[in-house]
Amino acid sequence: MRKKIQSALISVFNKEGLENIVSQLHQSGITIYSTGGTQKFIEGQGVPCKTVEGLTDYPSILGGRVKTLHPKVFGGILARRENPQDIEQLKQYAIPEIDVVIVDLYPFEETVAKYHFPSSGGGQGEAEIIEKIDIGGVSLIRAAGKNYKDVLVISSKEQYGDLEKILTENNAETSLEERRSFASFAFELCAHYDVAIADYFTQNETKHYFLSSATPEYPLRYGENPHQQAAFFGKIHEIFEQLHGKTLSYNNLVDVDAAVRLVQEFENDEKVFAVIKHTNPCGIASRKTLKEAWDAALAGDSESAFGGVLACNAVVDKETAEAVSEIFFEILAAQDFSPEAIEILSKKKNRILLKQLKPLPTDALFKRVINGVLVQNTDNGNYAEWTESARPSTEAEKADLVFANIVCKHLKSNAIALVKNKQLVGKGAGQTSRVDALRHAIEKAGQFHFDLRGAVMASDAFFPFDDCVTIAHEAGITAVIQPGGSVRDKDSVAFCQQHNMAMVITGMRHFKH
Repeated sequence: MRKKIQSALISVFNKEGLENIVSQLHQSGITIYSTGGTQKFIEGQGVPCKTVEGLTDYPSILGGRVKTLHPKVFGGILARRENPQDIEQLKQYAIPEIDVVIVDLYPFEETVAKYHFPSSGGGQGEAEIIEKIDIGGVSLIRAAGKNYKDVLVISSKEQYGDLEKILTENNAETSLEERRSFASFAFELCAHYDVAIADYFTQNETKHYFLSSATPEYPLRYGENPHQQAAFFGKIHEIFEQLHGKTLSYNNLVDVDAAVRLVQEFENDEKVFAVIKHTNPCGIASRKTLKEAWDAALAGDSESAFGGVLACNAVVDKETAEAVSEIFFEILAAQDFSPEAIEILSKKKNRILLKQLKPLPTDALFKRVINGVLVQNTDNGNYAEWTESARPSTEAEKADLVFANIVCKHLKSNAIALVKNKQLVGKGAGQTSRVDALRHAIEKAGQFHFDLRGAVMASDAFFPFDDCVTIAHEAGITAVIQPGGSVRDKDSVAFCQQHNMAMVITGMRHFKH
């Protein structure tokens, strides 16, 4: 439905490029409402305009903080033209309809950049930044965007050219599609603006909301290193109940997230125990009992387990607690703890025990990079397909390949996981070449005296050459799982065929940076 523009509200911080717009509005016979510096600018162009103060019978107050926040302004924007009650109220309170809102926002990001993110605590810099948090402008934009069926919102001077075309070529008429498109842009702009403000406060405060609703502030001592400030924002108390131990740190939270995300992938498996160090699995195993799973996980790399973060998918019993207590670790996250286990594990006052109340969310992941935020879906799933490219895998190999591929997914790229009997026996993580990752994994397995004959290998990405399968065969590995997709896949497949190795192609890469 097309709408004729008959009135406009203009309130902008940056007047650049406004001359032509004001002239075109005037030539089109459109009534202009404005306030403050914008009103003076318009009148300076020889164009008459009505003051917002004259409309509301209220002056600009609080040093300009409140100018347009009034029912006579927002009523004219938000009134639904097809609603008889709305139109009747406009008449009752002498509120004019406003058909286009032209607003820009205070230059918050530019002002922050000017002062290079000053620390909180006052000062002229922070005072100026706070004053550049726009209230009325955002409210006007959101109101006009909400009522896009009747109102056009111009929220950036970059849209002045589009508005000129509407005024000159379309006889000041807009379509519903046009108004909706401008509203979409406006809400995106407001979202970006709000994120910039939140980012400023995040960088200047070290507060977050954590375990106890009675004590909502739970500040982190520092970030990854003592000289870095840090904060946690979220509702971790919905996921974990802390049963014992010291305050969680930045690094603790990162490692707990990594450990639990790994373990919860095995919800349908037997008892699984994992040891995490710097977000990488250094030991993990699946067994019939939790104690057996712990013993096997620890044996995978007992050296790296020192000071690690532990997680399991079961209730920690007395026997397991006694075994776990024999080493130094920072955190143990579990479904629950028996009373005897809590008593045993609580003997170390700083040891953190977390009872997991529900699974971690698996919807999206966020990472701050450059001058923005990356968002992606969580890497859910193990494999997209199961293609036996050489000889068929045995049932035992298949179970280990499924297990190994999940573990490999949680290792930093380039990553290799060696598994035997559902026990991680060797791993290579964060290497600059896949061959280096494999060599490191084999070296780790040798360090703890594992026999790799009959073991399986998982790779987070394809093999560009047959060097990795060659090295694996020489070590005694009999089955391989990888995503495939290399132009030279056939080389690795051919090697496996010639040497009686199984190879599974999954069609799903698992990079982790």
